[in-house]
Amino acid sequence: MPGMSDPSNDSTALGASNPVTEEQDSEESIMAQESPKNSAAEIPVTSNGEVEDSHEHGFSRDLKRSLPAGLGLSETQITSHGFDSTKEGVIEAGPFQGGQRIPQKSGPVILADETKNPAMEKLELVRKWSLNTYKCTRQIISEKLGRGSRTVDLELEAQIDILRENKRKYENILKLAQTLSSQLFQMIQTQRQLGDAFADLSLKSLELHEEFGYNADTQKLLAKNGETLLGAINFFIASVNTLVSKTIEDTLMTVKQYESVRIEYDAYRTDLEELNLGPRDANTLPKIEQSQHLFQAHKEKYDKIRNDVSIKLKFLEENKVKVLHNQLVLFHNAITAYFAGNQKQLEQTLRQFHIKLKTPGVDAPSWLEEQ
Repeated sequence: MPGMSDPSNDSTALGASNPVTEEQDSEESIMAQESPKNSAAEIPVTSNGEVEDSHEHGFSRDLKRSLPAGLGLSETQITSHGFDSTKEGVIEAGPFQGGQRIPQKSGPVILADETKNPAMEKLELVRKWSLNTYKCTRQIISEKLGRGSRTVDLELEAQIDILRENKRKYENILKLAQTLSSQLFQMIQTQRQLGDAFADLSLKSLELHEEFGYNADTQKLLAKNGETLLGAINFFIASVNTLVSKTIEDTLMTVKQYESVRIEYDAYRTDLEELNLGPRDANTLPKIEQSQHLFQAHKEKYDKIRNDVSIKLKFLEENKVKVLHNQLVLFHNAITAYFAGNQKQLEQTLRQFHIKLKTPGVDAPSWLEEQ
């Protein structure tokens, strides 16, 4: 009938394949088959975007399988951290055996920030030394030109001046005493030779035997007493020389250190005064604070060395009086007894000061006798 459709035609229409529909169905089937193999589809993600720990190793394994073999990254292990960590992702590379990485042996690790460069330390020391030398030189020049001020301890400066003046006078006495000792030694040698000549003539001149004999004995006695006096003078010289060249010189070395420290103290004091007179702003306040710190450190050093000098001057004065008192008494008694011809008093004076003399007429023992 014209108004009715043919059933055979409907079945033919239903059985006919649509090319577009078949292509879509084939793509969906392929995606459905490949979806289980997609590793990204198997990674469950939590609410805050973190990957669950149970699938972390599976993801790493799939990633290693996907890398080309030629890159040599089959032994790479990727360690991930949470978003709340302050560290970045760390990639640790090393040999693996049985799925476990073998720890590599290495020496102690030294951080570059903690190492000290010797060259930089020396450079810093040279810089500080140069700056300190410049400040001290400027202070010395300004003092000599009368432009700069200096710290003066009137009492201590007076004691130092007296000490230096006494040292010059003691050195003069020492020089004169050494001259006297040398002249006395020459006189003793002459007296001994003269006594030997008189003794020889007394034996060969029978008519003047007694006269030559008296003079020979006198010259020999004078030579003996001269040797005793020479021993006392040499002992006096040795004691005064020790006082001048060691005790006083040691104190003067401390005085030189005191003067050097005083110059540094005045140099940093001048810098602080100049900064305090200038403007105070954000740039100058740190400099003023640093200058104040350096000034305080040099002030403490100056006070300490000044105290040391005062103590040494006090002890030196006591020691000087004691030493010179004994030596002056020795020198006076020995000279008086010698020129008075009092041999007994002269020998007693030397025994009082524990001075040992060589026996006249006895030569020094040989090296064999000393052994």
